[in-house]
Amino acid sequence: MLALAFAQAAEAAPAPAQQNPMSGLMSIGLIFIIFYFLLIRPQKKTQKEQANMIEQLKKNDEVITSGGIHGTIVNLQDDVITLRVNDDTRIKVQRSAISRLKKPIESETKG
Repeated sequence: MLALAFAQAAEAAPAPAQQNPMSGLMSIGLIFIIFYFLLIRPQKKTQKEQANMIEQLKKNDEVITSGGIHGTIVNLQDDVITLRVNDDTRIKVQRSAISRLKKPIESETKG
């Protein structure tokens, strides 16, 4: 009698509703679009700006390396840049080690 009660209870349980497979694909697509606009696109833009800056370096530019060294470019070669750190010291660094250009301090006009 007990086994019969379990069998009837199992038959009476409703089947779970089937989910549309397209809604799963649409949610994955939406997540990819969000990642693209929030992470991938800004990072590519930053990398492109960095590559342009490194490509346009010229003599007498004041730069900061990724290691934090401040210097002035005195010589440019294919992949090596010579920096003057002070009057007596010159160092050679890879082009890719340049992280940014120093911006000149703009004089404020009081008036």
